[in-house]
Amino acid sequence: MSESDGERIALNVGRARLEICPDQGGVVTEFSWNVDGSKYDWLRPAPQARSFAPTDAASFPLLPISNRVRNGHYVFQGREYRMPLNFAPERHAIHGHGWQTSWTLEETTDHSLEISFDHAGEDWPAPYRGVQRYTLSEEDLSIEMIVRNLGERPMPAGLGPHPYFIRTPQARLTALVEKMWTSDDEVMPVDLVDLPAGRRIVDGILPSQLAMDGVFTGFGGRAEIVWPEWNAGMTMEADPAQQFLVVYTPAGEDFFCAEPVTNCTDALTMLAEGKADTGLVTLAPGESFAVTTRFTPHLG
Repeated sequence: MSESDGERIALNVGRARLEICPDQGGVVTEFSWNVDGSKYDWLRPAPQARSFAPTDAASFPLLPISNRVRNGHYVFQGREYRMPLNFAPERHAIHGHGWQTSWTLEETTDHSLEISFDHAGEDWPAPYRGVQRYTLSEEDLSIEMIVRNLGERPMPAGLGPHPYFIRTPQARLTALVEKMWTSDDEVMPVDLVDLPAGRRIVDGILPSQLAMDGVFTGFGGRAEIVWPEWNAGMTMEADPAQQFLVVYTPAGEDFFCAEPVTNCTDALTMLAEGKADTGLVTLAPGESFAVTTRFTPHLG
């Protein structure tokens, strides 16, 4: 069944609950199970307050591009564009538009929700529509993200979710990746290197013992998270287009992030420089691009 609580909309399917907030960035505010009276938060829950920052949500959408756009300025197919610097005091634009705009509820069923928003294209090469489709079962949550070019010119596109996971002392993240971009003090990529010691997430890392904000390449589409304290875990599966994994484990926080995305940080600058491994796709007028990320928890 679905229900509305002010600006939040919830789905309940057996033991599983999903809650989203379309008005505040189309974010997820809760994904949990209730098992024999015990609640398991599979994503860090958002505050109960009516208003909160998207960075306090359980997950928010990265659309029409993931991560940073250098100085909010880029060139695409010979034309210059400027995006607002939307995360002060940072001097780069970040995470696109979707996470800071209001979305519209399009459709709801007993086990699914669809929301959308339209961007006029004033700082993007074309107007576009963003869509998120959430599908909940007792076993998993799937988030499909879609962007469609509504304009008359080609446009770049990148997608992915930005989930926040609860960081317990023993929580472990493992993922198949190939290389990692080193970064400068502003988290912009510098060099593509073999996995450094302490960053080998192929062998598993403890976010509680590591402070980093890095982009890994060659993501194999599957990450595993375990919480030994809960005797629980989760598998996160992503489409082949989501070939990058951003891992964010800030010091002193109670969360960590593992973001399966389709483009590298600063991809628009790299694209303008003629680099071919940015992960960005170019959408012709009327063309769409979609990815699906699935979260499958387990107990025991």
